[in-house]
Amino acid sequence: MANKYLCVDCLYERVPINRAKWCIKEQQRITCLQCGEVRAKQVKHTVAPINKSNYYYISNKETLKQLNPKRTV
Repeated sequence: MANKYLCVDCLYERVPINRAKWCIKEQQRITCLQCGEVRAKQVKHTVAPINKSNYYYISNKETLKQLNPKRTV
């Protein structure tokens, strides 16, 4: 079976068939390993413990500011 998938970022690197299938299943952009690594390093996230509750996944800085009950702004 020929590999017909190309990276959508660099447009010349062929993407392994298993990675392409995973990207399609997860509704992600089909990228090669190098471009995927660059995109992953651009994402910033953290996990914050909430008082008397569970941990909360945060990927937006504004959400983190709203969770602080002692904020001044």
